[in-house]
Amino acid sequence: MKNQNQNAFVFDTELRLIVLTGITARSLVELRQALAKVPESSIFFHTHQKHLAHNFQQSTYPNDFSIWISHTLREEALAEKLAAIDLRAFTTIRELREAIGQTIDDYQAGLSRSTYVCRQEEAFRFCRSKNFILPTGIVARDVPDFFAKLPQITNASLYFHFFEAPLRLKRRTSDFSRWLRDRCRDDLARAIDELNPYIRTLDKLKQDIIRLGANLQ
Repeated sequence: MKNQNQNAFVFDTELRLIVLTGITARSLVELRQALAKVPESSIFFHTHQKHLAHNFQQSTYPNDFSIWISHTLREEALAEKLAAIDLRAFTTIRELREAIGQTIDDYQAGLSRSTYVCRQEEAFRFCRSKNFILPTGIVARDVPDFFAKLPQITNASLYFHFFEAPLRLKRRTSDFSRWLRDRCRDDLARAIDELNPYIRTLDKLKQDIIRLGANLQ
């Protein structure tokens, strides 16, 4: 993000406080009903938090909905459909919520049987996060300095600028790409936009971004 010096990039980070919403679901029907009323921060939490929590391995089911549907309700086909939703295609939580809901609706419409209702202790418990944005103290003066400073930032900072930026800015780009375009480096911005963060660990994502700037002077 920019500070008073319009040429500088200020690396921010965030602290997250996870809280329960009090909304639970024991079946697909209840999950579908709850999806329509939980806050947007809950939808974001359950579709993105695994990418911050698991830095060294990738899960078959990268979001909480698909994990619960697979492990608890044992609806593998639906779990796979939800896991296959491309989060990069959305610039608002509203669109993402609708896509998840429509996927469940389509699946249920094709069933000729009742779905499982789990025990209360197995219920899906909707959470949300309260985020507190903080400066890291790391500031890049120009494009070469930006890539030189990247090894210093934490995964939490990378997550904030890369995962949250598209939904925060309502555009299909990260804070990094937006800033680089403002510096007339569309080539680097495009190259970063082509990196799919949902198939990389945060450590690998950082390495790949750093590599893009390796030849800068």
